[in-house]
Amino acid sequence: MARSTPDDATAFNRTVIEEFRANEGHVGGFSARAPVILIHHIGARSGIERITPLGCFPLGDDRYVIVASSGGSPTHPDWYHNLKAHPRIDVEVGTRAFTVLAEELDGRARAELWPKLVADAPDLGKHATKTTRRFPVFLLTRQD
Repeated sequence: MARSTPDDATAFNRTVIEEFRANEGHVGGFSARAPVILIHHIGARSGIERITPLGCFPLGDDRYVIVASSGGSPTHPDWYHNLKAHPRIDVEVGTRAFTVLAEELDGRARAELWPKLVADAPDLGKHATKTTRRFPVFLLTRQD
């Protein structure tokens, strides 16, 4: 099976973003059962805004969790570094857009949440077995 190149990933993301916006936040295919969020993040080195569709875990009160799993890749996805450098980002959820603060969870907060995330998304646990990397978990909290 051929690995996707960055250009393929960009084309794939563009397709998902278009489908998300055309269907009020609903996406078919791999994400048909999972909620999707679009994060608008600023490149840590480039300063360029990028939009990335991600599976998310809604917590209520305009709070969401995202996981930097990158499908079990041995390295963190680029957006991880961007959120660390610029944690105040815009997101799209359904038909709404708003600003959030992205906080990486660690210690007890992450430890308590992790089993719930894996129970809700078993593929996340499978991805974790592919690497020795600990997946960063971010809490996105709406900022007014």
